[in-house]
Amino acid sequence: MEAVPAHKKFAIIQEMAGCYGSIQRLCEIAGVSRSGYYKWVKRQERPSQKHLEDEQLKEKIQECHEEVKGIYGYRRVKVWLKRKYQLNINHKRVQRMMREMGIRAVIRKKRPYYGKKEPYVISDNHLNRDFHASKPNEK
Repeated sequence: MEAVPAHKKFAIIQEMAGCYGSIQRLCEIAGVSRSGYYKWVKRQERPSQKHLEDEQLKEKIQECHEEVKGIYGYRRVKVWLKRKYQLNINHKRVQRMMREMGIRAVIRKKRPYYGKKEPYVISDNHLNRDFHASKPNEK
């Protein structure tokens, strides 16, 4: 069974706070700290500069994902962002954001190559399996 992330628990506590009683009791039931809940509420009211940058970056990642029909992984998305927007960001940050957004690269099926090929060269059978030579450089 997967553990529920704390931010999802905090969101549920915020919804239930008006109807079901004190926040302290709800935090105890959810198994999270009350101070952690209030820090989460404060972050929701005033997001940090990094959080705002991440939201803008997520929009650009989504744009890339739609433009290339989902075939790019985090490495190629990073290159795409650098070429299109001149953004120097770490690949781990792109990977984390793609994971948060639920974006994954589509693995394409290999297609057979029907291009031009060299014809097979079949040599004449001069030896006819007679490999014995009476002197050097005869065969």
